[in-house]
Amino acid sequence: MLGLNRIPGLRAAQIQRCGSPAGARLSPRSSSCQNAGASSRIYCACLLLLLLVTPRVDSSWWYIGALGARVICDNIPGLVNKQRQLCQRHPDIMQAIGEGTKEWIRECQHQFRHHRWNCSTLDRDHTVFGRVLLRSSREAAFVYAISSAGVVYALTRACSQGELRTCNCDPHKRGRDKDDRGEFDWGGCSDNINYGIKFAKTFIDAKERTVRDARALMNLHNNRCGRTAVKRFMKLECKCHGVSGSCTLRTCWNAMSDFRKTGDYLRRKYNGAIEVMMNQDGTGLTVANKDFRKPTKNDLVYFESSPDYCLQDKAAGSLGTAGRVCNKTSRGTDGCEVMCCGRGYDTTRVKQITKCECKFKWCCSVECKDCEEAVDIHTCKAPKRAEWLDQT
Repeated sequence: MLGLNRIPGLRAAQIQRCGSPAGARLSPRSSSCQNAGASSRIYCACLLLLLLVTPRVDSSWWYIGALGARVICDNIPGLVNKQRQLCQRHPDIMQAIGEGTKEWIRECQHQFRHHRWNCSTLDRDHTVFGRVLLRSSREAAFVYAISSAGVVYALTRACSQGELRTCNCDPHKRGRDKDDRGEFDWGGCSDNINYGIKFAKTFIDAKERTVRDARALMNLHNNRCGRTAVKRFMKLECKCHGVSGSCTLRTCWNAMSDFRKTGDYLRRKYNGAIEVMMNQDGTGLTVANKDFRKPTKNDLVYFESSPDYCLQDKAAGSLGTAGRVCNKTSRGTDGCEVMCCGRGYDTTRVKQITKCECKFKWCCSVECKDCEEAVDIHTCKAPKRAEWLDQT
């Protein structure tokens, strides 16, 4: 039996007369669900069918990453018309976005691997992250920023690798130029970061521009922060030409840094995210606490405080920390005291195989033995039943 509580994004307003689409009218004679004498079993079947076929209002383009090569634009829930048109027009770009989605989700999970909220995704769920991002929290701010950055990175890389029909290397990097080391010639293939930013803005922001509420403004702000973060870490790479490798002549090109630098940067912005609210005329955002500085274009912003993520809470989308691995000796966020929220932890001794007694063998390999060692693994205890029931 499908667990109805596990389906996020369900709005009460979507449940229209036992499965009829919003605005449709069903006569009592044509709908067994509305027949006063219908059994509760038929009613449940109708409701279940509705949940299966109704697109979730908080679905997102993020689900493209789960589809892989099977991207079918009409079957991706949550896309607005402009996004669907771009999807149909540029299947190669959608493929690149799908691959990029996997990369930025991995980066998100790396950045929060030692925290109660660890950027968990839900299998076979169109929202990818579930209900946790319905709250306008720091976590939502980070996910929107890192996802936007991920699209810029993926598209820019695909351009340079010749995988897209509509772009290639940066056409503006031609001729001679100079930096603090002197003059050089543009050559090679400079990453076309401006194309990646432009398409990412057009595609991702399209949904937010269909409404003008506070959450849309928050998402637009954080999307922009993510896009510009990738460009911040562009670097000039050069190859020297000359006698004995001297750099009398240089050929240079612009290249993106590893995506980890963008992830680290946005993680720091998450730590310093600024709470905001809608301004009086409803056209922009302003700082919620006047004692704090105003957010800049490079700051992440949020409206609502985050839950503590200690307990499983289906309404908030929190998975809780029961069963999470923790570090017994750490006093940081990965420590058992913080990670387990004071509930304590269980210790299990397991055997691990590691490489040991490695020796260099001429020429040219390293040979190691497989050694077995006992290791203690600490995992957070589950909450007491009464405590858990209060959150479900």
